[in-house]
Amino acid sequence: MTISMDKQYRTKDGQKVRVYAVDHWGEYPVVGAVLCGTCWVTISWREDGVCSSTNGSNLTLVEVKPRIQKDMWLNIYGGKQGHTAAFDCKDDCDRYAAPNRIACVKITIDCEEGEGL
Repeated sequence: MTISMDKQYRTKDGQKVRVYAVDHWGEYPVVGAVLCGTCWVTISWREDGVCSSTNGSNLTLVEVKPRIQKDMWLNIYGGKQGHTAAFDCKDDCDRYAAPNRIACVKITIDCEEGEGL
């Protein structure tokens, strides 16, 4: 992983990060700040996101990927040969339901982009 200005990051332990530059001189060309309580603390990292601090393993940068939040409707079918079908709206869920449907359930998907791939 190479740190870039067009992505969002957090620390390995979940703290908010601002990246100010990725082209500073030296071994730690990534310059930014970490939110510690109510104050932003300036820190530098290597191009791979490893912190310059000797005790900074929790300050390693991790990319924050966009979240997917979407409501879906599921037709649930029973029996050993049962299956589940997902739809964007309840009307479609009802429209395409087979007679052996045992439930119609709304779920909310909340995950990071790329999760499970």
